[in-house]
Amino acid sequence: QVQLVESGGGLVQPGGSLRLSCVVSGGFFSRYAMGWYRQAPGKQREFLASISPGGTTTYEDAMKGRFTIFRDNPKNTVWLQMTSLTPEDTAVYYCTNYDNFWGQGTQVTVSS
Repeated sequence: QVQLVESGGGLVQPGGSLRLSCVVSGGFFSRYAMGWYRQAPGKQREFLASISPGGTTTYEDAMKGRFTIFRDNPKNTVWLQMTSLTPEDTAVYYCTNYDNFWGQGTQVTVSS
């Protein structure tokens, strides 16, 4: 059974940074493309960034320059580094392996 577990969320002040992590157990992590999404209250889940098994990255245009996705295959982990956070970044952040598995999400709240 494949499991994805996100962590690293929390309360951060505007302008701050956070690094989210997603650890994958089961399956074959090195073969998965991985992605980060978020869902704010009352809004649809939105794509943020993805990374191929080989490390090629894709970003939602609005996230370019602020968010960075990276992975370590031996550690079965993908991260999302977020900078210059604003209250509009408040949401639950999810990772997926694009094989029908999602994590439970980690809450990010940006507030002073």
